[in-house]
Amino acid sequence: MSRVKGTTPPGAQTEQEAAAWVRRMFGRVARRYDLLNHLLSLQADRWWRYRTALEVEPFLRRPQARVLDLCCGTGDLTLALERRAAPDALLAGGDFCRPMLEEARRKQLARGSRICLLECDGLELPLPDRSLDLVTIAFGFRNFVNYRAALAELRRVIKPGGMLAILEFSTPPNPVVRALYRFYSGRFLPALGGWISGDRSAYTYLPDSVRKFPGAEELAAEMEAAGFTRVRFRRMTFGIVALHTGLSG
Repeated sequence: MSRVKGTTPPGAQTEQEAAAWVRRMFGRVARRYDLLNHLLSLQADRWWRYRTALEVEPFLRRPQARVLDLCCGTGDLTLALERRAAPDALLAGGDFCRPMLEEARRKQLARGSRICLLECDGLELPLPDRSLDLVTIAFGFRNFVNYRAALAELRRVIKPGGMLAILEFSTPPNPVVRALYRFYSGRFLPALGGWISGDRSAYTYLPDSVRKFPGAEELAAEMEAAGFTRVRFRRMTFGIVALHTGLSG
């Protein structure tokens, strides 16, 4: 899959240190996270989440569907899923960063949402085996400290025939697009993101984590190795992002 088994923040020597660094980083930028997502993606992030919710709608419409949006951040995808879910579906948003969940709670209350929010570690989910019809992760999987352990844990909690959907930044296959994107994410994004958020290190880490993350084909192969079937991926916006889906065996 990759020469590294998970995210590698600067200075982190262990998985515990890496997880703590990522949690603190997201906590510092939580208040400006939505603004920067929309601004730095030129609003494309709204389209990516819409396409994800549309792709997984059959699982949201299952009778009494049980759904977890993991690494939910401020809850944008969670709310998009709720709009397409069956009336009797139970949706939860999970994240290990409390300031992000606080932002999600504010958004949820403003919209009258009935989503349950959980503070949880994606590598040790407080859920029974085979309890979920659908797990989604938008722009959070690459921040796990151990990708294979994360996939194993996700397969544990998904019912046979349930779906895992991972929306994540990827490497554009076109060399021209790839070069332009790397220039944008390596030069422009840290400067603007750091200026608006007040935390340049966060917006230096984020594009660096994308650069180190496995390509779409590698991630698909790892999902299959973890036991997911009918794995496929759809590239969007010239391959800047990819939506991976697979069924639990």
